[in-house]
Amino acid sequence: MENLVFFYPQGHEAHSSLGHPERPERITALRQALQSAGWWDVYPRLDPLDLTEEFIAQIHSRLYLEHLQLACRRAASLDADTYTTPASWQLALNAAGGAAATALAVWQGAARRSLALTRPPGHHATSQRGMGFCLLNNIALAAHFLLTLSAEIAKTAKRLAIVDLDLHHGNGTQEIFWRRNDVFFISTHQSPLYPGSGGLNEIGEGDGRGYTANVPLPPFTGDQGFGAVMETFILPLLDRFAPQMILVSFGFDSHWRDPLGNLSLSAGKYGELIRRLVEWADANCEGKIA
Repeated sequence: MENLVFFYPQGHEAHSSLGHPERPERITALRQALQSAGWWDVYPRLDPLDLTEEFIAQIHSRLYLEHLQLACRRAASLDADTYTTPASWQLALNAAGGAAATALAVWQGAARRSLALTRPPGHHATSQRGMGFCLLNNIALAAHFLLTLSAEIAKTAKRLAIVDLDLHHGNGTQEIFWRRNDVFFISTHQSPLYPGSGGLNEIGEGDGRGYTANVPLPPFTGDQGFGAVMETFILPLLDRFAPQMILVSFGFDSHWRDPLGNLSLSAGKYGELIRRLVEWADANCEGKIA
């Protein structure tokens, strides 16, 4: 078993727009940091899984997928925030496939942990539209992949948790699993802020009622506030739901130096939050976290 596996989106530089904050440097900086730490060449990098359009259409509507492919061919923007290029469709497929590959490696026991550096990003993409820089919802597709595995690959997952620690609410992931009870979705996010969703009263509907939990945070919540949220809210909810694996949406825009937000989280606290989730996973779901 590998201690850690990565996915890196080869060719992601072709998805870029001059002056846009969602830019290739976001991922190349992470790669450089991992190289400087001596981790990059030690651990394997996985190829993306080839997710079929039929599978993706179980999460995103066919009408949206057709619209997205057409937009990419024309290098058209989906909205004022969300650009595409002729390479973006294939790169979005690769990002979703990379998320699925790293999640599967942990689920199968081939790796203890995994990290998918996904570009284009995904957590704002709903079943019907891309938005907020996001084209396909990478983590939703990875979760759904584990929940629909064929017996030839591995035992199918029954209960997963997605913990979203981005500055912004993961509205797309929430919408996709809103009526489902096989994924428990938890989001911390600054409020008020884009996209304007993620209130405490948003808890799911139908079979999914009670399987969504939101923690809207005021500006300047900082390390102490985040620590309290982890200990008194996130971990107890994981105890209640008892997932078989945790998937983490990890945006670094909650950091105190991010120019678009004000949650004021330190780099050290980022590590502490992940350490607590890893400890929970080790104690409760055979260490399965990606």
